[in-house]
Amino acid sequence: MKVSQLNIPFLKFSESGNFLLLAGPCVVESEEMTFRVAGEVVKLCDKYHIPLIFKSSYRKANRSRLDSFSGLGDQKALEILGAVRSEFSVPVVTDIHSPEEAELAATYVDVLQIPAFLCRQTDLLVAAARTGKVINVKKGQFLSGASMKFVAGKIRDSGNDRVMLTERGSFFGYNDLVVDMRNIPIMKQIGAPVIMDITHSLQQPNQEGGVSGGQPDMIETIGMCAIAAGADGVFIETHPEPATALSDGANMLRLDLLDDLLKKLTLIRTTVNSF
Repeated sequence: MKVSQLNIPFLKFSESGNFLLLAGPCVVESEEMTFRVAGEVVKLCDKYHIPLIFKSSYRKANRSRLDSFSGLGDQKALEILGAVRSEFSVPVVTDIHSPEEAELAATYVDVLQIPAFLCRQTDLLVAAARTGKVINVKKGQFLSGASMKFVAGKIRDSGNDRVMLTERGSFFGYNDLVVDMRNIPIMKQIGAPVIMDITHSLQQPNQEGGVSGGQPDMIETIGMCAIAAGADGVFIETHPEPATALSDGANMLRLDLLDDLLKKLTLIRTTVNSF
């Protein structure tokens, strides 16, 4: 299935031949910051004719420490995402963590995302599927690409074939991840668009301080490899000042670096399309 066949509302440039971009800050920190990032990302996607789904989590449920920032409050954050959707006429994706969240989040966004740690939770997948929204499932760091056929199957068997699958690395010991690019063509055989998460794939989880580390200097490398390997899209978390971000700052791309990255990835995509 092609991205254009998912019928995502507000999705521009779906026939441009360029990759799909899911991008935005990790979590809704404030209305001002969310709109600032959205405005810049939308501008760049118009510049390079990139189909965009704006991304931000309205709540972060999988925190290592109890005192970690988890959100502004569900309703407030979802309303901000809904306002971004209306203001910029752009589709929005956000994470859900329990079956009860599916219908609430679906009121405000176009794509529901299943976090990697929860990708085998049947009740969550079924509830998400029943909303009729596009479902983006991140591959568990503990699963092979081939095993994601069962995850996609749960959603399709629940009456929804609007599925995307996202690669985000595999556990390498306790404190690192590695990316197996074979998972891109393997998951494409499942018949769903395959996205490469080029920021979370560079996480260094389970650090002693209770906050994940990262290698943002490798984002460009992973992104270029993913497009060359045939990924249908890339997932990027970006923030004006990652060092002060309230969640996942260690592996986010600084917002002012996004233009150069998208330019390079677009050039590689053009080359791949010529093969």
